[in-house]
Amino acid sequence: MLRSVEQQRATSSREDDPRVAELRSAVARLRRQLAAHPAEFPDRVIAEDELAALDAHAAGGNPEIPRLRRSLLLIAGAIGSVSALGRGLGEVRDAVDLFGPSPRV
Repeated sequence: MLRSVEQQRATSSREDDPRVAELRSAVARLRRQLAAHPAEFPDRVIAEDELAALDAHAAGGNPEIPRLRRSLLLIAGAIGSVSALGRGLGEVRDAVDLFGPSPRV
């Protein structure tokens, strides 16, 4: 029984974290914008894959800041030159920033 209670708390705290909700929402919006964007560009698949990975990482619980930042860099590199996606990319960046600065290694 304790295990169920602990699992419920972990799930509940993950779902209640507004940072996770904001990140997942920003990622979902950018994924929709990318899907609707008519132009093909060389790194589109990389952006789509990394957005899916970022969403999965956020949904998994306490996201690791270095992993979030790595994903953000890959996404920015893949779609950075597509000005129509700039606003959505900025929203994802702002959502990643909610988790704090990247720790120094």
